[in-house]
Amino acid sequence: MEAGLLLLLPLLPVLAALAVQCLAPARGARAAVVSIAVGWIALALTLLLFGWTLRGGQAALAGLRLDPLAALMALLIAGIGQVVRLYSRRYMAEEPGYRRHYVLLDAMIAVLLLVVLADHLLLLVVGWYLVGVLLYWLLGQDLGSRPAHRYAGWTFLTYRLGDVALILAAVLLWRAYGSWSLHAVFAALQAGPPPAARVFGLPLLDAVAVLVAVSAFARSAQFLLHTWLPYTMHGPTPVSALMHAGIVNAGGFLFNRFAPLLVHTGEVLHWSFVVGLVTAVVGSVLMLTQNDIKKSLGYSTMGQMGFMVMEVGVGAFALAIYHLVAHGLFKGTLFLGAGGVIGEARRHDGVPPNPLYAFAVERRPGRGMAPWLPLALVSLVLPLAILAAAHWLVAPGFTEEQGAVVLLIFAWLAGAQLMFATHQHLGGESPWRNMVLVLASFILIVFGYTLVSHLLAVYLYPDPQFRARIYEAAGIDLFWFDLMVVVIAVAIVVGWFRLYRAEREAFEGRRRAPGPLWLAFYALISREFYVADVQTALARMLLALSQRLNLWLRWA
Repeated sequence: MEAGLLLLLPLLPVLAALAVQCLAPARGARAAVVSIAVGWIALALTLLLFGWTLRGGQAALAGLRLDPLAALMALLIAGIGQVVRLYSRRYMAEEPGYRRHYVLLDAMIAVLLLVVLADHLLLLVVGWYLVGVLLYWLLGQDLGSRPAHRYAGWTFLTYRLGDVALILAAVLLWRAYGSWSLHAVFAALQAGPPPAARVFGLPLLDAVAVLVAVSAFARSAQFLLHTWLPYTMHGPTPVSALMHAGIVNAGGFLFNRFAPLLVHTGEVLHWSFVVGLVTAVVGSVLMLTQNDIKKSLGYSTMGQMGFMVMEVGVGAFALAIYHLVAHGLFKGTLFLGAGGVIGEARRHDGVPPNPLYAFAVERRPGRGMAPWLPLALVSLVLPLAILAAAHWLVAPGFTEEQGAVVLLIFAWLAGAQLMFATHQHLGGESPWRNMVLVLASFILIVFGYTLVSHLLAVYLYPDPQFRARIYEAAGIDLFWFDLMVVVIAVAIVVGWFRLYRAEREAFEGRRRAPGPLWLAFYALISREFYVADVQTALARMLLALSQRLNLWLRWA
């Protein structure tokens, strides 16, 4: 029975798209009614299948396979897709192409479900390709908007780069193992040594892992392949929500789908960590310079995708899926809320004053400056103690893994920064009350995050030996590991001291003008590191070259 339901799951949105196209009028509400009704059925079906996998069940049929990863991702896609359908019912009511929007939306959800359920490499490649095609059409929903079509085309081209990489990876695996089934390929990998063939001077598995990583980087907007993401804001807000809540997260899914292969390619994991770290830093910095709410959210997504790839790079594959799910839920909510915020701002541009707004937007410090030394000690010691206790209670031995230590360092620094900023800038009459509230919420979040991530790792990868092999593959030489941790920690702590000194001087009325180096850095950030400008210049050069080549061929 479950195998039949597995086949029905991606078929339901296809039937909904056909019904909307054939039965609903072009501008009537019937399109939304049909799509939403089928969406509720699909969501109930994914809940049923997810519950079945919790009891250890798996199924395979016609190139599709239901495993824990597929069930969790299908539930996320069906849930977010249904929210986007409901939101679009009124939000898109006055837009042209109302019926077309629902047809494309249902088709996109069907293809995403096909991608996460695919066990056949050709099905995976076809679904991966169709996501880019349908996203191009959804972003170009407004046929009269030239910017929307321009940046939709930019997205389409970036996605094609990732598609080519995944196609090459699929062909190499087929040539090496004689099977298109991912399950069969991974079983052969587990049963025997990897093939000795070499591709482009690399061992076969390393070459395949590089191609899979490039495909994931293109889909998840990693640095130098990220420029399509912040510029796709001319599309409808529901499409932006679906893209940032689900589609851009596909890189984390692809890494986890090929996890049995990546445990043999530690170097690729190391480079993935570096790419994710650079992307996280660049995306977070660029987010701070934006004055457009949707573009700021776009760069925020880029930074979050960098953190997700970093987690893969340190071997925390299950944690990357947790990050993917959490990011999909809150970023989808933010984008859907952005539509209402933009509409409200057009009617009322006033913002009610409060201490948080005054500090974050107007850059004015709080009413009082707390004593620095006790505040620093509390901010540094408490998060570390809470994190250590949480991991010791939930997963003993967790800190023996290098990847876990990296994650603990980042979590500790983030927690310390949160407590320091809250106490420092939201002082007032009861600063310690604010600190207690922040501390209580931090404890709740840490224990919840640790427990859920541990349970998710057991759910996705029940074999403890395989989980250990993932962390082992991601491990690096102890000297370089210690050096990396120290450099990252020192860089962040130095930034804290510089920020504190600047705010102290501003509070005391001794604000200094920014120096030439700082102004040059700000100019570089404001131009987004000139990446988009360089890519545009290269595109124009290629177009000019192709025109000359066409003229030469015509007259030859």
